[in-house]
Amino acid sequence: QVHLVESGGGSVRAGGSLRLSCEASVYSSSCMAWFRQAPGKEREGVAAIYTGGTSTHYANSVKGRFTVSQDKAKNTLYLQMNSLKPEDTAIYYCAAELPHAGDDPNGAYWLTTLGCNNFGYWGQGTQVTVSS
Repeated sequence: QVHLVESGGGSVRAGGSLRLSCEASVYSSSCMAWFRQAPGKEREGVAAIYTGGTSTHYANSVKGRFTVSQDKAKNTLYLQMNSLKPEDTAIYYCAAELPHAGDDPNGAYWLTTLGCNNFGYWGQGTQVTVSS
């Protein structure tokens, strides 16, 4: 079982920046990702990275503003968020690709260009609040 612990959330004004971190007990050999869930909305994929290289995938809403990166020596995933907008307000979750789609009953499907589409093993999440 993979355990993920997110940190780095907080409250910022629009245009500000935050850096999220996710420490994994076991780092995925395929893909890691960031998701977010705003009140009253479904969880959505934000950014993903292929852990065997440098390929990344972003949701259109964050392209050019967010950057996903990793430090595999530390089993840690990062999300640098710049030019934050009020609509970025959400709980941000770290996730790992599931070896099989049914491995996590709370798993989520996100079509990426990385060949990784089924994610789960959610952490507790970290709150990001952006005020106008």
